[in-house]
Amino acid sequence: MIQRFNGRVIRISRNYLARLRLFRHNARLYLINVILTGLSMGVYRLLLNFYILSLGYDETLLGLLITISGFSSLIFALPMGFVSDTIGRKKSLIIGGLLIGLSIFGMILFPSQWMFYAMSVMSGLGQSLWSITMAPFLMENSGEEERTYLFSFGAGLQMLSAFTGNWIGGYLPTLIGNMLGVSAVNSRAYAGSLLVVGTMFILGLVPLLMLRTWQVASDEKSAFTPLTYAKKHPKLLGKLIGPIVITSVGAGLVMPFMNVFFRVVYHQSDHVIGTIFAWGSLSMGLGMLLAPLLADRLGKMKVVVFSQALSVPFLILLGFSPWFWLSAGAYFVRNALMNMSNPVYQTFVMESVEPGARATVASLVSMSWNFGWALSPTVSGYLQVKYGFGPPFAGTVLLYSIAIILYWRFFLHGKDAGVHPAAQPSA
Repeated sequence: MIQRFNGRVIRISRNYLARLRLFRHNARLYLINVILTGLSMGVYRLLLNFYILSLGYDETLLGLLITISGFSSLIFALPMGFVSDTIGRKKSLIIGGLLIGLSIFGMILFPSQWMFYAMSVMSGLGQSLWSITMAPFLMENSGEEERTYLFSFGAGLQMLSAFTGNWIGGYLPTLIGNMLGVSAVNSRAYAGSLLVVGTMFILGLVPLLMLRTWQVASDEKSAFTPLTYAKKHPKLLGKLIGPIVITSVGAGLVMPFMNVFFRVVYHQSDHVIGTIFAWGSLSMGLGMLLAPLLADRLGKMKVVVFSQALSVPFLILLGFSPWFWLSAGAYFVRNALMNMSNPVYQTFVMESVEPGARATVASLVSMSWNFGWALSPTVSGYLQVKYGFGPPFAGTVLLYSIAIILYWRFFLHGKDAGVHPAAQPSA
């Protein structure tokens, strides 16, 4: 029995490695970028909220800034597919990354409420261009055999890098604070830590300079092509994007505030929260690395529906457990289950439309995801100040459940379920 099991593990591992060896030059450079920027963003996302709170602001401003960034991404998503097709994937990734990096420096070097607003807009623009370009870029630089593995491996590697970044972020303010002669929770300690992060993020863009480029065909496209495409394919896009909108509204209620949640509800220190975020990123990364194996065996949409459905009970434990250890454990498991299917579904969406529409659909997907993050954090910040974290978590549980039911209804239930992927030539 053990010998058979070991043999099966060896076969699966060899198959996985064989798919990784198929990754092309551009894909490998992209993965190097993912490691460096993922490490940087792991620290940044842990410390930014604490930095703003250390300046004397409250959760209401945190929610407003997240809303501004998400709303900016939503607005800019309309023309970003056109920009990506026009200037090329390489320039789009580099420009998007530069905008994100510069927004970090702006917030730290010129800390004021209005600068936070302006840099949130810049960050939203960069994130919009980056996210819309990434999926078509990966499609164009992969073949059918390794495509799901590239999407999942890239996402998993990003989370594993964030694991390291979260862990470092828990200790970096103490180190910087000691160097500056201030407390680890002093705004100067947080600012110094974020300056290190911003520098590392910019350096992470260097591998993108070595990408090989070609011009993507763009037949009579305009900045508003996403809206035109939506009018022509309402049923297809309704199935592909509708559940994303609902999930994003739910996610925006609690996910941007998890560091604040563990500090306010369970009174944990930066070190502990950094460790929690690190292990949460690790669990998410491992789940994403396993996702293509499950997709090969079960099918893409079964992985999406089953993994997200299994995550809901752990989300309830996370938000309402009376014990910190149980909430933290649920956080790890929920992260792995809810997010492991994201790159699988992203692959499914890209395969479900013709090649010329990929950037257009990526724009619409970005708009759908950022809709919730533009709307929910401000509402959540207000609810937290007035009523605590209970109502935001309850809303997230309800909305996630609705989205999962829609995924099941659209893609797994009934004769008409599913979207049949468009025929794709090998890239």
